Order: sequence, then structure tokens, then C-alpha cells
Amino acid sequence: MYIEKDTFVGGCEPVAARVVRAAQLARQCIDQLQSDHARAHADAALTLLLDDPSPKVRMSIADVLSTSVHSPLHIVTALAADQPEVAGYILARSRLLSDADLIDRVAYSAPSMQVLIAARPHVSFAVAAAIAEVGNNEAVAEMLFNSCARIAPVSFRRISERCGHDAVVREALLAHPHLPAECRHLLAVKVGEVLQSLPLVKLLLGQRRADKVVGDATARASMQLAENCSQEELPALVEHLRLRGEITTSFVIRAVAGGRIDFFASLLGALSDLDDRRICAIISGGRPAALAALLRSSGLSDATHAPLIVAIEAWRAVAAGRKRMGAAEISALMCEAVGGGRFAAANDDLAALLRSIHLEFMRETAGDRLKAIPAA
Repeated sequence: MYIEKDTFVGGCEPVAARVVRAAQLARQCIDQLQSDHARAHADAALTLLLDDPSPKVRMSIADVLSTSVHSPLHIVTALAADQPEVAGYILARSRLLSDADLIDRVAYSAPSMQVLIAARPHVSFAVAAAIAEVGNNEAVAEMLFNSCARIAPVSFRRISERCGHDAVVREALLAHPHLPAECRHLLAVKVGEVLQSLPLVKLLLGQRRADKVVGDATARASMQLAENCSQEELPALVEHLRLRGEITTSFVIRAVAGGRIDFFASLLGALSDLDDRRICAIISGGRPAALAALLRSSGLSDATHAPLIVAIEAWRAVAAGRKRMGAAEISALMCEAVGGGRFAAANDDLAALLRSIHLEFMRETAGDRLKAIPAA
């Protein structure tokens, strides 16, 4: 009989001969020019060859069947669950595997197999979510570099949370054109955590100083993200910051001092119950009393009202073309606003914060002027 001749008798042959015979059967099985009877016999023979003790025989079958959509599904799925050198052909190339099959292999296969799945010519949202959830760092990076992978925003966030400490994954994330702004912020936080944990940083700066330096750097990174992200992404970034508890008084003050007024309006929207249009109307043209009421409804203390109102009015004048000022000059006005009056005695922390912000903007302005000087 055909099967006896090609399989049972062939089992006594050397491995090399069985490899050739298995490849021939696989090609016969997917050849649409063959009769149904011949392909059925080849299918049955290949099913028996799945139990061949030599992985080379099964590899030869997988190599052929992985390239055809006419391959027997039961053989393909069996090979996909075989040892890595056999399954690799199927996982990397076969179009017969469903999302459920691939997700199952992501969950239970070796890390090298996860990498092959991540590099497939098509990676669906569901498979990408599985890799984001349980994939090793190498597989995650491979998927991020794969332009054919469809990755949802929630998967980007999960990758940032799980693998943001890995330098290769961070590089792949930051290079991805569809990375959401809140994930970029998460990566900035991860970098800060890595820096804080370095023994050299702790030794040179001390733990408290290192915490402050990293915190200030993260805040500056958040401001830069807010400036660069699109208007559609801004609400998601603000909500992300709110959930992390990072919308603090100092954060709001830094946003206003730096002229990020749209970002400031979004922050107030997250802190208050007012409509966004109402907030924007008050910021753009409201009187000081209306501004103070808006700041109070957002939970900002009365001590912060004077410098914030001064800054808002100054940025209005800049926008209208009545004044030519930058962040350094406006932060200086904010410092002056807390230099006297009834808040002066109890406002040491606020004054120190404003002074540090002002000095920071002064350094940035000096650096920008230096860069603008043409080389001699």
C-alpha cells in the first residue's frame, strides 16, 4: 500500500533519505495539480510522519507546508506546537494559523518563537496585545520595529509599563510613529527611575538630591511632550498625568511660566468641573476676579493666584503683540508677584519654586542665545 511503502518501510531508511521522502510527500500534498486521491494519501502519510523520531524529517515537512495556503490545517497546527526548530518555520511563515493559534504559541512557546511571531508579515491587534502582555523584551522590540504590526494604544501603554526599563525597547518605542504621548511620558519616568537606581548617582548626589533632580527633569520632559503632542492627544496626556497624581501645584505653575497655555487650560479642565470652552474663555479674556475664581475652583491655593494671574496677563499681551517677552521675563514677574504683600511671610516654598523656575528659564535663554551666535 502507498502509506506502507512511503512511511512504514521508509522508517527503516537513513534520516537523510526520510527527509527527502517527507519533503516529496509535503509537496505532493499541496500540489493542486495532483488528484484528490493522491493528495489524500500524502496527507495521511504526513500525519504518520509527525511521529518520526528525527526532528529533521519534521523540519522538512514544516519548511514546505509553511509556504502554502493549501496545507492540511491539522498538520500545520501540530507542527506549530513542535519543538522550536520545527515550529519556527510554521510560526514565521504560515498564513493558516489563526490569531487564537498565534496567541496560544505566544503564551506557551519559547522566547525565540515569540520573536518569530512578532516578525511575521502580518501581526494583528490581538496578537500584538498578547506579545505586549507576555512577550519577552526581544520579541516586543521586534514587533515594534515590524512596520506590518498593528499595535493599539493600550498595547503601547502596556509595553511601556512592562518593558520601559529596557534600553532596546525604549529605543524602539520612541522610534515608532504612532506612540501615544502618555507612553512617551511613561518612558521619561522609566528613564528617571533607572537613573535614580544607579549607585554612582546616589553616591554623587545623595538620595534626596537625586530624587529632586530626576523629578525636575521629568517635569521638564512632560512640558516638552505637551508642547510637541497634537491637540487630539493632549486630553489623553492630561488624564494620564492626573491618574498618576502628577498634576501638582508646582507642575501647573511651571506650565504657565513656560507659556504652555493650552496645556494649562487642559490641566485646569482635569482639576475642575468646568467646561473646556468656559475655561479657555476665562484664560483668554477673563478679568482677574474671574481668573482667581477659576484657579480656586481647580483647587489651587490663594497663594498661587497672584503669580499665575500676572503670568496669564503677560502671555495675553505677548499673544496680542503688545509686549515682547519670553519665559525668563515672565517668570521674573511671577517672582516679583510673591515678593511682597500678605503672602510674603508664609510663601517661602512658593518663592523658592518660582526662583528655581526663573533661573532654569534664564539658563535656557542664555543657551539659546549662544546657539544663535554664528561660528567665527
